[in-house]
Amino acid sequence: MAPSTDPAAGALLERLLRGIEQELPRAIALRHRLHAEPELAHAEEHTAASIAAELPVASEAAAGTGRLARVEGGSDRGGDHGGDRGGDQGGDGGGAGPRGPIAVRAELDGLPMRERTGAAFAAGGEAMHACGHDVHMAALVALVRAAYELRDALPAPLLAVFQPSEEAYPSGARQLAEGPLAAIAPAAVVAAHVHPELAWGTVALDPGIVNASCDTVEITIEGEPSHGAYPHQGRDPILAIAQVVVALHAQLGRRVDPVSPASLTVGVLEGGSAENVIPARARARAALRAYRQHDRLALRALVEEVAHGIAAAHGCRASVALLAGEPALENDADIVGRARPLLARAELAPAGAWRSCASDDFAFFGALAPLAMAFVGLDGADGFATRPLHHPELLPPDAAVGAVARTQAVLYLAAATHVGAG
Repeated sequence: MAPSTDPAAGALLERLLRGIEQELPRAIALRHRLHAEPELAHAEEHTAASIAAELPVASEAAAGTGRLARVEGGSDRGGDHGGDRGGDQGGDGGGAGPRGPIAVRAELDGLPMRERTGAAFAAGGEAMHACGHDVHMAALVALVRAAYELRDALPAPLLAVFQPSEEAYPSGARQLAEGPLAAIAPAAVVAAHVHPELAWGTVALDPGIVNASCDTVEITIEGEPSHGAYPHQGRDPILAIAQVVVALHAQLGRRVDPVSPASLTVGVLEGGSAENVIPARARARAALRAYRQHDRLALRALVEEVAHGIAAAHGCRASVALLAGEPALENDADIVGRARPLLARAELAPAGAWRSCASDDFAFFGALAPLAMAFVGLDGADGFATRPLHHPELLPPDAAVGAVARTQAVLYLAAATHVGAG
């Protein structure tokens, strides 16, 4: 299907953008408060309450500390705005009846790290918003407030999803997707995320897979302890696990097609307590990432095969524990195709094709509806010192609140147009 060039969508976008612009001073003040008082995964009570106080509609708790808030659109309005009523919104998407809402997601949680930005509103404890979640939340509040003023003109309900626990397991997105959002049945789920590698004023928005899946494995090698002076009397799990680590990295390049993104990182290696003692066990923890599902399964099998084979060769025993994480994030081609022509109206430009082996639990929403994730550039913004995500000195500029809110508005309207055309 060709991307929509409906002038009505463009006109409504311009009205939304004007509303967002009026809301920005309030949203930026909210951003400062959220940034100064970050909370970790599944403990975002104050964060959620601060957001709820700024919304023009009632919000409801979901997945523990999460919040859902709904702005009804046009003829879809039928009374009070309750997030728990969304299960009644699954009409045929093209007629006069109610339709599933367009869900727009922002994340609540910070990271367990001490901030080093020196900002006047910097956090002072052992938690920090080092991934832009404070910006995303403030932007979505601005969008909701602007959309509420235009609610009679909205083409579909807007469901604001303030999601807990994006940075840690259990995943807040998965909990929402398997619980309240499954009952609501959104017609699409969209999101925008800041990114310091992309140029300011640009948005990376591409069809297909844009982020990898991510699984975590823990490998334990059991050996036989011995004094280091008598190694023949023991079975060395340190030597075995060292060879497991080397073999895993080597075999990755021999088991996965090199034109298909995949990566393996051993980030934790531990064992032993004295330099002259062969210990009883050693452990490693690794992250496995892939774009294609069969590569994801191949990586899991590779870890089992290598760990057990090398352990046996050393006279040891291996066990592997898998924690299945996010699936690959696949953007819906039709939503992307409808959104990209609207970026210029939002004073944004498409970035070059951009994908990464990062992962995001936003991908769990793909079990419910078509997805679209956009990445909003920060590099080159006034006053922005380029730092990677999750860095203690990362501080997106206040102007990023507006850029993210405008991108969210584009995605919402593109997804609503997609639903209407369906």
